[in-house]
This record gives sequence, structure tokens and C-alpha cells, in this order.
Amino acid sequence: MIILGIDPGTATVGFGLVRKELGRLELVDFGVVRTPSTLSDERRLQSIYEEVVGLIEKHRPEHMATEKLLFGANRKTAIQVARSIGVVMLAAAQHHLEWFEYSPAEVKQAVTGYGQAEKHQVQYMVAKLLRLDASPKPDDAADALAICLCHERLARLPIR
Repeated sequence: MIILGIDPGTATVGFGLVRKELGRLELVDFGVVRTPSTLSDERRLQSIYEEVVGLIEKHRPEHMATEKLLFGANRKTAIQVARSIGVVMLAAAQHHLEWFEYSPAEVKQAVTGYGQAEKHQVQYMVAKLLRLDASPKPDDAADALAICLCHERLARLPIR
């Protein structure tokens, strides 16, 4: 089973792919999709969509998980992130992926055991759980891997 985790955004979208096989977790890939601010909003969304479709077609994940959008003080940013989540969900639907979302507190709780953990604590645990020598960089990619790990723990996926 391969899980695709997405940390949504407009300028930068983090992605991570984790395989669960025989009860063991293995890193498949991670990175970011960057969209230049010189592009129009619709071209940025098109770029995000195309990159996510490329990841899906290359790695063939069975599940996709994203971080749940929480509306804070900056509503303009939240709307842009919501658009990004929309094109990611479209890519998932068109490829018949099950889509899940988790709040930041759920991700932190699942990965560190503490729902108010700081970013460096989450990154440390991502590295340990995936047996990496260092925390994945950039932060958006590490966050996407944390979303994968959260999904693996909370979704009760079968051992294959």
C-alpha cells in the first residue's frame, strides 16, 4: 500500500510517499511543487494539478491524505490554499484514490504522541519512523510525510 501525503499551498506544495508493506514503513519519495508568483492563479493551480497527477501516475498510490485547512486570521491565504486542495482532490478523484484529511493536531498526535508538538519534534519523529539519517527538507515535504504517517496510524490500514 502506498500513501501520498500532500501539504497544500499555492507557492509551495509539499508531497511525500510512503509504502506500508508487511507491517513496515518505507520512504518512497518526497519533495515540493513550487509555483512562481509571476504565474496567474489559474496557471499555478494547473501546475499543481499536473504535478500531482504525475506523482499519482508514477507511484500509483492507493490513498491520498492532506492536512485539513483551518481558517485562521488570514482568509485570503486560506482561500488560496483551499483552491490548491480542490485541484489535489480532483486529481485524486480522477484516479480513483481514496482521499482523507487530518487536522494539524491529529498529525502531530499521531506522529509524536502530543497534539501540540513543535515542528522540529514532528520532523525528528518523521526521520526516526522512516529510518532517515536527517529530517527531510524542505519543511513542506517533511509535513507531507508526517501526513502520510498520520494516515497510516489513524486509518488502520491492513497489513499486506
